[in-house]
Order: sequence, then structure tokens, then C-alpha cells
Amino acid sequence: MADARSSEERRLFRASVRAFVEREVLPRAEELDQHGRFPQQLFGRLAELGYLGLRYPEALGGQDADFATECVFYEELAAGSLSLAAIAAMQSLMGTVFVYRFGTPEQHNSYLRPALRGERIATFALTEPEAGSDLGGLRTRARRTADGWHLTGSKTWITNAPVASFLTVGAKTSDEPGLKNIALFLLDADTPGFAVGRPIEKLGTRSSLTSEVHIDCEVPPEALLGAEGDGVKNVGGVLSEIRIMTAFLALGLGRRALLDSATYAAERQAFGKPIGEYQLIAAKLADMATDLQAARTLSTEVARQVDEGGTGPLTTLAAMAKLHATEACVRIVDETTRIFGSYGFASEYAAQRYFRDARFLLSGGGTSEILRTLIGRDVLRQGGWDT
Repeated sequence: MADARSSEERRLFRASVRAFVEREVLPRAEELDQHGRFPQQLFGRLAELGYLGLRYPEALGGQDADFATECVFYEELAAGSLSLAAIAAMQSLMGTVFVYRFGTPEQHNSYLRPALRGERIATFALTEPEAGSDLGGLRTRARRTADGWHLTGSKTWITNAPVASFLTVGAKTSDEPGLKNIALFLLDADTPGFAVGRPIEKLGTRSSLTSEVHIDCEVPPEALLGAEGDGVKNVGGVLSEIRIMTAFLALGLGRRALLDSATYAAERQAFGKPIGEYQLIAAKLADMATDLQAARTLSTEVARQVDEGGTGPLTTLAAMAKLHATEACVRIVDETTRIFGSYGFASEYAAQRYFRDARFLLSGGGTSEILRTLIGRDVLRQGGWDT
């Protein structure tokens, strides 16, 4: 009965988020894309509805939801605006999770609680110009001082950076090569020596503002989040969740593109009948739906395993979910532009926005090339694959 009740609660939650998206997000999706400004009003609405703190404890201002429920939120929001969904994902997962897990009660009060209320904007600063998937290449340094730490370095591709109130920063605590000297630090954006650098103009997800940041800051001892040298382990502890979350963003965007495709194919007439009745168009819709359903089945199963404390193949399954869902989404939005024909290239239709936004999903949480490498390595190690 508990499982059935949870399923019903999740269904009702999905319906409520979908109604919010249809009413408040979809009518503004094109505007968000065109103007490329941070959607402060919609961000505030996400906070007001409790969506930014779904998995955090009620005692800290959250909703005590499980991961599968949070994934429903990401999917439904991405079906309205992938830009807004990317902002929300950074705020409610990467930007705040390390403060929650490793922060002091004072940091919870000063940073986490206001972030869940939408009063402070969070981000995660790990990527550098020469260190993306290769964390061993980090050049940002954290040096001990009499009063704490001195952080120096630059980061790039930092989501929310132009509007962020605080950051979780990855830095090396020594010059030794390898991954054992990487730590995470909490940095307030008001700290002297912090500066937002060059904005990165992107093909898609244009309201999810992205830029470089430059750091030359003194921070107190308590800015260290977790044990010194545990940075990679602590990031790895949420990496599977980041990948699964990204898979659900892909499901949302793919579903919206398929819906628009089916609607257009039923309405558009050619040679006296709807184009959806022609076999080649129907085949496209069939492949798109099959791709989407396969991605949904895998992603939902892996999200369930997270809630059940899954170990073992969970890391590989999360990589599979992210790989399959994002690549499926890219295929779906490509076919959407083909079904729309010339109109798939026209700004007046959303098909071209779906096509552009989908590219965003291919990098975060690991590129498809990196994920295939990790999955292939595990298959070789096991001599096959059998869960």
C-alpha cells in the first residue's frame, strides 16, 4: 500500500507541476529565449511553491520529498522551459547540496534556508578552461592562512554566476598531481576579490545565464565544506543524481518536442491529407515515441534505485540513463525540425528552440564520449552486462 500511495502522490504532484508550467511557464518560454535575461519572477514562483527545496528536510524549509519526486519536477519544468529548468536544477541540487551536507548550522541559516526561499541564488564552480571532465587538471588553489584559506583561480561555464549570491568552489589544496588534494569551499559572492568575468553567449538555454568567474579571496576556516582532500569523493557522491536529473530534463524537452510534432503532423495538410498519415512521417513519430519511452523506463528505474539506497551498478546505470536520454532527446528534436519542414527553421515556431536547447544537455554531468568510456570500461571489467 505504501508504494501505491507514493505513486498516487507522485501522480498528483506531476499534475500540479504540469498545470503550473502550462499556466505560467509556457506562455513566457519564447520571451525567455529571445531576451536571455534571468527570469526573476518565475524563479520566485518556484520558491514560493516549494519547488526549490523538494528534497531538503522540512526543518530547513524543504519538502522532504524523495528523489523520484524531484525528478518529476525537473521533467515537467523542462517541458515548459529548459532554461528555467537548468536554473532550478543548479539551485536545488548542485548549488546547495554541499552546503546542506557539509555546512554548519550557521551556514544553513545564512545560505541554505534563504536559497530555498529564493532569496539567495546558488551555483557550483568546478569547471575550468583546461579542467572539465579531467578534475586532476584543476588550477584553482586553496592555500592555508593564519585566518583560514586564500582561494585563487578562474572558473568557466558557471551557471547562474552573473546573479549568484554564493558558490561552492572546487580547488586544490596543494601542488601535488592527482585527485587526493581537491576540496570544496563555500564562497560568498560579496567577498572582496571575487569577480564575475566574461559572459558566455550560448546557442540555447539563453535565460540560464553562464559566465566565467575570477577568484582571489580570503575565506574563513569554516568555508571548507567536508574534509580536506575529500572533494572528488563528495562530488562523486552526487554525480549519479546529477546525471539522472539531466536525463529527466531530456525527457521533458523530448516529450514537448514530440507533442508539438504529433500536433503539427495531424494538422498540416499535403496532397489532400494530414502529413502524419504518410508512412515516413508516422515512422518518425513511432521512433521518437519509442526513444522517449525507453529513456523514461531506464531513468525512472535508476531514480527509484537512488531512493532505495542503490549501490553497485548504480553509477553505471546513471551514466546509461543520462547517455540514452540526452542522445534520444537530440534525435527527437532533430526529427521535430524535419517534420515541421521549412517551419522547423522559422523563429515563429518552437521547434528551432528545442533543437538549440537540447545541445545543452550533452555536456553537463559528463559528455556522451566520457559516459561511453565509463560504461564500456565497466562492461569490460564484468565481461558483459547483467544486472
